[in-house]
Amino acid sequence: MAIMKQTVKYYFSVEGETERWYLQWLQRQINESANARRRVSLKIDIEKDPMKYAKRLTITTKTTVFHLCDYESNEEIHVRQFTETIDKMKAATQIGKQIRYEFGYSNLTFDLWMILHKADCVGSLAHRRLYLHPLNRAYDARFETMDDYKHENHFKWCLNQLDLNNVKDAIRRADAIMKRNEDSGYKLLQYKGFHYYQENPSLEIHTVISHILSDCGLL
Repeated sequence: MAIMKQTVKYYFSVEGETERWYLQWLQRQINESANARRRVSLKIDIEKDPMKYAKRLTITTKTTVFHLCDYESNEEIHVRQFTETIDKMKAATQIGKQIRYEFGYSNLTFDLWMILHKADCVGSLAHRRLYLHPLNRAYDARFETMDDYKHENHFKWCLNQLDLNNVKDAIRRADAIMKRNEDSGYKLLQYKGFHYYQENPSLEIHTVISHILSDCGLL
């Protein structure tokens, strides 16, 4: 008789469709894995405002919410948007719903995380559109624009090239990026209890994903 696996819920607020498609894919990969100790149920909402998400979340116990967000550049408007997101995460923990936020940021964008599943991406980029070339190289693709890559059919075509071993590779490469930033003497900024580098590449989405894989005995 097959052993029934416990199903664990994880709550996510994300900025866009590509993050949601990725997490849906990850859920399937984990739940189809014979090596996973647990099944997962990823509750994913596209919501840039953590406070709005927290207010409509119906929970009765202490709950961790993972918020995926981009640090798009060091321009004033993007830095302000980033810190305002942290402000709202902090405020959302104080509305009496027992919410704790964990921050899975990507600098410059979530596309960095996608590249790391297939290849290293260690050079600093001046603009988020410049991820197109390393994406094409990593996935052996010929996307003409970032919008072309982010089309649902094209993005899911990329996902179909991946498995959980690629996710583990991405975690390893992301750890190496953050270690390289530390060794280079970059300042790890702290704001309201959350830490981040202004330099790219940098990210913390891998800590969120590694947390889930570890819970399932896959890491």
